[in-house]
Amino acid sequence: MNNSILKFKNLTFILLGFLFIANVQAQTNKSTNLTLAVTADKPDWVYKIGEQPKFKITAMQDGKQLKNVKVKYELGPEKMPAIKKDSLVLTHGEAVVSASSLAEPGFLRITVTTQSGDKVIKSLATAAFAPEAIKPTITLPDDFKTFWAKAIKDLEKVPFDVKLEALKERSTATVDVYQLNIQNIGASRIYGILCVPKKEGKYPAVLKVPGAGVRPYNGDIALAEKGFITLEIGIHGIPVNLNADVYNDLRAGALAGYPSFNLDNKNSFYYKRVYLGCIRALDYLASHPAYDGTNLAVQGGSQGGALSIVTAALDKRIKYLVAFYPALSDVTGYLFNRAGGWPHYFNATSVTQNNTKAKLETCQYYDVVNFAKQLKVPGFYSWGFNDETCPPTSMYAAYNSISAAKELAIYKETGHNTVEAQREQATNWLISMLKK
Repeated sequence: MNNSILKFKNLTFILLGFLFIANVQAQTNKSTNLTLAVTADKPDWVYKIGEQPKFKITAMQDGKQLKNVKVKYELGPEKMPAIKKDSLVLTHGEAVVSASSLAEPGFLRITVTTQSGDKVIKSLATAAFAPEAIKPTITLPDDFKTFWAKAIKDLEKVPFDVKLEALKERSTATVDVYQLNIQNIGASRIYGILCVPKKEGKYPAVLKVPGAGVRPYNGDIALAEKGFITLEIGIHGIPVNLNADVYNDLRAGALAGYPSFNLDNKNSFYYKRVYLGCIRALDYLASHPAYDGTNLAVQGGSQGGALSIVTAALDKRIKYLVAFYPALSDVTGYLFNRAGGWPHYFNATSVTQNNTKAKLETCQYYDVVNFAKQLKVPGFYSWGFNDETCPPTSMYAAYNSISAAKELAIYKETGHNTVEAQREQATNWLISMLKK
């Protein structure tokens, strides 16, 4: 009898132990559902100089406000040292932080964090102050146009050697897909994925230029199926359909830090070959027998947003452009105590090695702001205020320099990414322009 009771007690303890572990596990899993939301008090997050924004912080779990969450926050101009650091408890699941105004046009950001188990949960909101009044800091060289006119003349001397490889496994019932490579400046080549509608006819063409990184590309088959010739290029002079390990090795090795290669020499800087490669890609599209001869556009995001603006500025064959969150914009902003564009040549980490006369001179010939000033064709531009990679301060410096027709779609909550509605808006704009 006593043995039976003892066994029963042991079994009870074991069951209770399992229940305790299960409960702890459930609580741990539940804690990972914690999210933070931060919003500014004006619907568009845009303020006049002198206005003082308020930021609302909310903690949520499983769709409900979570009380008594301790958060830390930092407040200050984007990409600059915080002017205020503090913590507070969201006693009722939310709290409001009041901020001072900025003294000049720019962006004020609050970054909020909390600990949830072994994870740090983060959210942010960024208030704009008179963004339409942000002016660039980069200098426009007197010989800017001459420099690039000569570079294009040099490119024209390069043999127009084209190689096409049919990618039958990627082709569809309505679109033929190829890997294309073309002789570029020097001994380099430009590779890309070409998509051409199978149906006989004449079509508009779109050059798709890439964001930063080293990766393969699939081509824009979806747009080609709508009746466009598309060419999606890489910039590194290597095939764009290799095994992923090749790109991983190059990203970690030979191409690590490529945006700074030869920054001290404007004639051999890495992006010179890249910018000219975009022109060479246009040479091919303009020569394609299915091209309609008139309607040519360029589109990209981040580094690709920069390349879209650069290409449209350098080549009159481009009639329209789409640029999402353009990089390489007003990179010298940091030298004037404000955010500068990606790749942040002059931020606190890099300023010591890059703040030289030669590197500053190179930047002047490659900064997107100075190409934006040359634009003559309509463009669609879009970004978010919470972008921590391409600061909106830098992007507005470029956008405000454009005198050509322009449309700006702000998706304020987004960071360095696009959402479906944003992509659809850009695509619809582009199609409406190219098929007028």
